[in-house]
Amino acid sequence: MKKLIVIVCGMFYATVSFGQDLKETEVPSVVLNTFKQQFPKAAEVEWKLKAEMYKAEFEIAKDDHEVWLEKSGKIVKHKEEIKSEQLPKEVVAAINKDYKGYKIHDPKKTDNAGVVTYKVELKNTGSEVDVTYDKNGKVISKKAED
Repeated sequence: MKKLIVIVCGMFYATVSFGQDLKETEVPSVVLNTFKQQFPKAAEVEWKLKAEMYKAEFEIAKDDHEVWLEKSGKIVKHKEEIKSEQLPKEVVAAINKDYKGYKIHDPKKTDNAGVVTYKVELKNTGSEVDVTYDKNGKVISKKAED
């Protein structure tokens, strides 16, 4: 019986700590109105409540997006899939200089309270690295994949 209680408590904690799925009707109107004004073409919207922030995951023209909104409706973070051609020329120049022979995969643009970054997966034969750049092509972080 004690094991069952521990398992149930662990599952409850995991559910609460990773966010709570919400129905659109459970999202405050100020948050929903801001979202719909900023992203009128959003499709397949899924809402979550994480750390007192409302997170919407959705698609626009088959590109994935995530947006975090405060209870006041203010957007604080927007992450979106982009095409390689949408990367700033400074980021592309940095990739070409430091990662010759690598191909760009799965580029993402993140606007976090006005600070824009670009994360790309760079792949070549037998090697992969995730690199995050600022808008000027400066490396912010990099992580080699196993």
